[in-house]
Amino acid sequence: MKFGLLAIGILLVVVQSTQWVNVCAALQGPQVPPNKATSAGKEQTEEDGSNTSRQTESTAESTGSEEGGYEIRSNQRKASKYFDNQIAAKAAQIAENIQGAEADGKNKLLKFAIFERLWIEEVVRKKLQAEIELLEARQEPQQVLDPTPEQIEAESMYENAMEMLSKPNSDKRVAFTLIRKAAEMKHSKARAELAWARVLGHYMDFDFEYAAAEFDDLAKEGLPEANMGLAFLYSVGVGGKNVSQPLALIHLTLAALGDHTYAQMALGYRYSFGINVPASCEKSLSYYKKVAKKVALKVTFASGPLVHRVRLLDELENPGSQETEIVDYYQLLADKGDVQSQVGLGQLYYQGGKAIQQDHQKALEYFTLAANAGNAIGYAFLGKLYLEGSEHIKADNETAFKYFSKAANLGDPVGQSGLGLMYLKGLGVPKDPLKALNYFTMAADQGWVDGQLMLGNMYFTGNGVKTDFKLALKYFNLASQSGHVLAYYNLGFMHAYGIGMLRSCPAAVEFFKNVAERGRWSTNLMHAYADYKNYRINEAYMQYALLAELGYEVAQSNAAFLLDRGDVSIFHDRNEELIRAFYYWKRAASQGYSAAQVKLGDYYYYGWGTNIDFETAAALYRKASEQQYNAQAMFNLGYMHEKGLGMKKDWHLAKRLYDLAAVTNADAKVPVAIALLKLQLLAKIESIKESPYKFIFYLDENIAANWDLYMITILTLLLGFIMYTRRTQEQRQQNQGENNQAAQPENGEAATNHENPPNNENENSATNTAAATSSSTSGSSTDKTSPSSAPASTAAETSSSTTTTSNASTSATTTTTTTKSTLTIPSAVSNSTADPTE
Repeated sequence: MKFGLLAIGILLVVVQSTQWVNVCAALQGPQVPPNKATSAGKEQTEEDGSNTSRQTESTAESTGSEEGGYEIRSNQRKASKYFDNQIAAKAAQIAENIQGAEADGKNKLLKFAIFERLWIEEVVRKKLQAEIELLEARQEPQQVLDPTPEQIEAESMYENAMEMLSKPNSDKRVAFTLIRKAAEMKHSKARAELAWARVLGHYMDFDFEYAAAEFDDLAKEGLPEANMGLAFLYSVGVGGKNVSQPLALIHLTLAALGDHTYAQMALGYRYSFGINVPASCEKSLSYYKKVAKKVALKVTFASGPLVHRVRLLDELENPGSQETEIVDYYQLLADKGDVQSQVGLGQLYYQGGKAIQQDHQKALEYFTLAANAGNAIGYAFLGKLYLEGSEHIKADNETAFKYFSKAANLGDPVGQSGLGLMYLKGLGVPKDPLKALNYFTMAADQGWVDGQLMLGNMYFTGNGVKTDFKLALKYFNLASQSGHVLAYYNLGFMHAYGIGMLRSCPAAVEFFKNVAERGRWSTNLMHAYADYKNYRINEAYMQYALLAELGYEVAQSNAAFLLDRGDVSIFHDRNEELIRAFYYWKRAASQGYSAAQVKLGDYYYYGWGTNIDFETAAALYRKASEQQYNAQAMFNLGYMHEKGLGMKKDWHLAKRLYDLAAVTNADAKVPVAIALLKLQLLAKIESIKESPYKFIFYLDENIAANWDLYMITILTLLLGFIMYTRRTQEQRQQNQGENNQAAQPENGEAATNHENPPNNENENSATNTAAATSSSTSGSSTDKTSPSSAPASTAAETSSSTTTTSNASTSATTTTTTTKSTLTIPSAVSNSTADPTE
């Protein structure tokens, strides 16, 4: 049994040796003729006549051949000993350890097999070293020239400008003025920075052609910034550069070799999602790991300014309250002495926001007001400000320790973690890992992210405690739930190398990508949003497009949103804008943004920027509805089930999806109600088609073919009838109004001719009203002094009241008022018309 295992082991070693021979042959280039590589083979075959060893030695001998046009003299290699004593001894020792004393007969064979592999590795190493030395010898020594005064001045202006740009409250226009002057002095990096400003519209107008020319010139000098600029221009298709993803990929690779951060992020994103390159998790991990390391080294205790990732589509659909209004409200309360408002404003200025820039000086003022009132959070954040310092605040460990102590005594976790950090690193106090562990534990128990992170670091590195990767993983996970950058970095590191867990390349890429997207360049998201709010749409789009190339999902969706609405005026072609928007929506959808998946489904449904594809649209709607519970996706999917577009027609499933959309989002209730009503109507029509009344749907072909003419005729007759009835009613109202106006003077005269005594006031009023109505209807004039007018008025009253009730009531009201006024006339008027019998 042991000899069988031994034979299998020898066979595996020989197979691996053959693979190493092939690898060496690939590295060496063309093989040398066999007659030049036989001397070493003869020495080896005297002890072992195996054909494998002879072939291996012949291959190893060929390492003296020419490669890449450079020749290494073969006599140096032939003069060296093929059996290096150290390698042979090591091989014998390995064979003895493997075999033991029972396999003396096979020990020699195994020794030479192991030696063969070690010897090949040594030959390859020596060959590569010799080639490196030869290349270095052939390189011409570069003469180091001292910089001229002009170059020194340009470098100084460039460094001052970049320092100003890194500060949040500095004057950016002054910085770009310095960059422009340095560029005029032929400073390469200043020229590249100025070209980028022309591309992105930073404090100057667009000039894509100028930027492209500058990038072309600087790329010839090997400047990574220029290669990155050309990659962006080829990807977007501006500055006279047609869209070319292969050229963009070439320039990205060149820029990444020059350690350009943007290029490394772009390549990491492309290899992660397989965009124009074969998907490779390992390559993506190598690029993202480099960027994440740069970000982690720059993270401070204050964690830098807070970056808000605002999705323009979500903001349009769900507009919230303006941040400036909230700040004004807090400002009002803070001025009245409200401590919580003072703390809130201090934290807002400490981290920055969408409408508020980071300002540690104002944060210091508000935290001081809160601390004077005895607030623990005010004490803690004052300690953080004095621990690190800033542009206007000098770092002071003693003051920081004082404020941290006050906050910790009040049980504040921020103060406790601050004291733990000072004891851990010995900042103003003697190092004491045990005290640091105690403070971090108290802060972590209260859920404070810094305490959780530092506890994880201590357990990971074994600083003051026993190394425990499981506890480190636990605290890193807790800190990552609060979004701490270093927690993401440490988790990515553990997943990348399989520390405390099984190795997972996708998880490591996800964590490192998250860290990389939190670098200082992420502040461009805020700049682009500010440009959008100030109606500088083209500037906002170019910045979002750049960040979209780096893999920011928010930037991809925002760039697509601006192109989708047609607000960008750079391309002057609507179809081209839709094609670009389609690709941006596609990239954002691949990163899991549900609204982008819905928009991409709309593009496939309507054929915007691509061909119509109902099946793909339905698949995207289904993905968004199942994974993110998107109400719009549910509604669209229900409509496609209703119509049978891209899937089987199913009204029951359509109704179910409509109901789910209404439950998911209250705003969908109205359109869902309309859709359900239409669905019920269609169901009724289908039931009629299956009933005995189905002949309605199978009328004469002539009627069915000209249904529109019949419909127009019916609508015309209906409209004419409505106009006729409306006109008759208006004429009747107009005549009634004229009658009312004519009734008022006649009522006054009729009152003077009345023969009844004055106490019959109500009867006289009714009589006069009837007389006015009768006279206006008949159109005949009556003798106002005739006694027989009263009976005639009474008869006319009856006929008029039966004709128009509402108008008569109005007339009666007016007549009654007139009658009462006539009854107040002196009796001399009535005497003039006395009874003749008297």
